[in-house]
Amino acid sequence: MIFHYKKVMEIKELVSYFLNSDSNILEVSFRTIDDDEEVLRTDEINYELVEEYGYELETETFDFFDEDEDFEDIIENEKVELDEEQLISFLNEYYTVNSHILPQAEIY
Repeated sequence: MIFHYKKVMEIKELVSYFLNSDSNILEVSFRTIDDDEEVLRTDEINYELVEEYGYELETETFDFFDEDEDFEDIIENEKVELDEEQLISFLNEYYTVNSHILPQAEIY
């Protein structure tokens, strides 16, 4: 009897992420356990897929506004904070199910 083991993809490091609230696109950069330190994988994922997979990544942040800052500047520079552990879990599941769309490793 011959067993064929499917290689499991796992993210070892989340390098960066950004959720564009206007387009609802999640931009991610990461390395898998098979990647060397000089490579990086980047992808853009529709954020609706995160919810379809049953994940809620947004965390509540309690920012205290400095009286000297202009309110419009604060809104313009607001970054949505995500739970990085949950994000890695989502990405691992997403790329396991969709192994054919795992971004190529690129030297940076």
